[in-house]
Parts: sequence; structure tokens; C-alpha cells
Amino acid sequence: MALKASLQLRLGTQLTMTPQLQQAIALLQLSTLELRQEIQQALEANPMLEQEDDFGEQAVSEAPDDDWADEIPAELSVDSDWSDTYQDSGNLPAGSGEGPDFERQASSVSLQSHLSWQLAMLDIDGDHLRVAESLVDAVNADGYLDQPLEEIHQGLQQQGLDKLSLADVEAVLKRLQQFEPVGVFARDLRECLLLQLDTLPGETPLLPQTRRLVRQFLEALASGERRLLKRRLGLEDNELDSVIALIRSLDPRPGSSFGDSDTDYVVPDLIVRHGSEGWQVELNPEAMPRLRIQPDYAALIRRADRSQDNQFLKDHLQEARWLLKSLSSRNDTLLKVGREIMLRQLDFLEQGEAAMKPLILTDIAEKVEMHESTISRVTTHKYVHTPRGVYELKYFFSSQVGSDGDAHSSTAIRAMIKKLIQQEPPRKPLSDSKLVEMLASDGVTVARRTVAKYREAMHIPSSSERKRLR
Repeated sequence: MALKASLQLRLGTQLTMTPQLQQAIALLQLSTLELRQEIQQALEANPMLEQEDDFGEQAVSEAPDDDWADEIPAELSVDSDWSDTYQDSGNLPAGSGEGPDFERQASSVSLQSHLSWQLAMLDIDGDHLRVAESLVDAVNADGYLDQPLEEIHQGLQQQGLDKLSLADVEAVLKRLQQFEPVGVFARDLRECLLLQLDTLPGETPLLPQTRRLVRQFLEALASGERRLLKRRLGLEDNELDSVIALIRSLDPRPGSSFGDSDTDYVVPDLIVRHGSEGWQVELNPEAMPRLRIQPDYAALIRRADRSQDNQFLKDHLQEARWLLKSLSSRNDTLLKVGREIMLRQLDFLEQGEAAMKPLILTDIAEKVEMHESTISRVTTHKYVHTPRGVYELKYFFSSQVGSDGDAHSSTAIRAMIKKLIQQEPPRKPLSDSKLVEMLASDGVTVARRTVAKYREAMHIPSSSERKRLR
């Protein structure tokens, strides 16, 4: 059978990731403190930039005889998915020094960003990619999966993934549990430690006994029951000491090493106020230094001059203009997304956590016509000052529990559980089953297992333990 060569023409569109657009997307991902550092470096490196005395929203300054300014678009879109941003990362030559630097990333970005970056490097697409993105969003600051897998599965089905099974979600989770730092995406301490033990060499002394202790006798270890552990594991005193030392060498909070220590204090990016026209969301004028083009240097540029000095000024002027445009685009995107989030959570502003509405990235992405990955970047390490306190924008996202007619956000249910426990009789703490009944009487239908999961996530002991503590 002979093969015939043919020529086919395919039409399609693809976002061209220019260095300027990559810069704009990178700026969108930075926290306010990180962005201030980036701006300071630009001020030191570019003589065409200068800082104004006040703070506030960026404006793109014009320069005299700037006939090449039409290269910069009037609107700079920072909306893209991860495949756009990192589509060429696998094509860099080995040893070029320009490839992904995991160590540098880990030391300077948040855990969520680090996990999302690794996800972009994973060969995964379609429904499984949407599952993976949901799992990344559900990881807390310590690296643990913050929501029950059943709840995540239910939320994905409500997003249209009807054919997705719980086994499919578990399969994606197993792949993500291979990410760095070792132990992330664990559902509890036991699984976190086992994931770390699985990475140790097979010849590690007493590794099988250590695995068995973690899998079956972690509570006995916490209680100091050495005789029970020695008998069940068949160990001598010195061997048990070695097993315990190995467990203590593991990290029970693998995600806690991420995040800059400078972020111990927070500069809100947005401010929510209530005035005569209702709730208003505005950019925080104190968050960012205001930049402009240095007029004296810009005036030195001569249009037809091709000298090295003149070209130097032209190049730096273009870099300065792109930075100003990127900052302006960042502000516009942040404000647009922030306003839509707070519009969905007006009940929270007026009534508190118990009134939080279910909200997922897709809801905001569809409304503002952006990709879910862009919404994730905008809401990570961006904060809003409200009359109820300062919150990360990601805080306002929570999955739906219950059917459409009786839907509540997981955040609201947690707040209800916490309030009920705070008001319980000291001598007769509420059991998880009783909490289920009381929630049901308020119109909230939730399983006892879910109540237990939420209670444990809030580090609230069981009813029997609470009784002993009082």
C-alpha cells in the first residue's frame, strides 16, 4: 500500500506570548509587597522612570515625538491560561540557564503558585486538568487538602463534569501527591507522613516498621504508649527510638515553608466601603507608588537620530511605557475581579461568614470573560479591606454543599458549626450527630462525616475531648 503525501492548511488562533505580555501576566501574579520590590528594581535600572511623591493608580505617560508609541496597544490583556504562559518552557535547550528553576520559584512564590506552576509542567488536559485545578485551589497553607474529596467531586459535577467519577478525582489526586514539597495534597497527617516515607530509599533501616506505625499506631505514639508499640511492631527500645526519630525527621506541615516572611503584614490591594450609593470597591491608593516617565530624559530623544546613546534612551523609554501599561492593566483587572467577587458576597459584608455564598473560579471567570487561571492569579495574595477585616480574595471562594434549592457554601457551614459549638452547654458538648440535627433545623442539610471534617479542619476537638478539657 503506497502512502501519499498531502498538504493541509489549518486555521487557528493562539495567543502570542511576547516578553511584554509575559511581564504583564507576571506582574498580575505578584503580591503588593512583591510588586513594590519589582518597581523599585525597575526604578534603579531604568533612567526613564521616576516615582511621583504620592501613591495611586498608574497612568501611562506620553513622551514628546513618540511616534513609535503605536507599538503599545491601547488595551493590554493579561487574560491567558497556563498553557499560554508556559507553552514554550519545554523547548528551551538544555544548559541554557533559561529553563524552569524550581529552587528559585520555591523560595519566592506562594505554595499555590508553586503547585500551579508544577501543574503547568504536567502532561494533563481536559476534564482531568479541571480536576487538578480544583484540587490545587483546595490546598491550605500547610499543604493539606482542605475539602473532602467527595465535596470536590460534587462541585465538579455541578460544573458540568457529569461523567466524572470519584475514582477519576482520586486518580488525579494520586498524581498531584507526587508534587514538591513532598507530602502536599495529603488529606490528614497520616497520609502526609506516608507520602514522605514513600520517597525514602527502600534500604532505609526500619522503614517497613515505620510505615506500619504511621499507618496503624499514630495515636498510640502520640499517647506515649511505648510498650504497646514495641509489642505490636516487634521492636526493642533502641529500634523504637530509631523509628520515632525517623518520623520526627518528617515535615508535618510541608507547605508552611512557602511564602515570604515580609508578608507577615498585609497591604490591602482593594478597599470596600459603604456609602450613600451602597457598597463600593476601590483600589487602595496607599498600596502602590505612582510612576511616570522622566520628562527631562524623554525630551533628549531625537526622532531621526540613530546614535547609540539615542537608541539607549529609546529602548528604555519603551520599557518604561510597557511597565506603566502593565501596571495599569493589572489595576484594571484586579478591580474588575474584586468588584464582581464582592457583588456576589454582599450578604457576607452585611451579615458575616454564616451568610457566605457558594462561589467558584468559574463563576467569576464567566462573568468577567476571563480564563479561570487568570482569576486564580488575580485572587492569590491579593487582599481586600472590608468593615469585617482584611481578607485574601481567595477567601471568598467556597464550594457548594447541598442541592441548588438548598445550597450553602462550605465557609458558611463552618461558621455555623463554630457558632453552635461556642454556644453549647459546657457540661454537655454537642456531638457531630447533634450538630447535624441542629443544622438541619436551620435548613442546612449536611452529612455527619462532613461536619466532622469541617470541625477537624477548624482544629476543634470532638465532643468527648471538649468535655474533658472543661
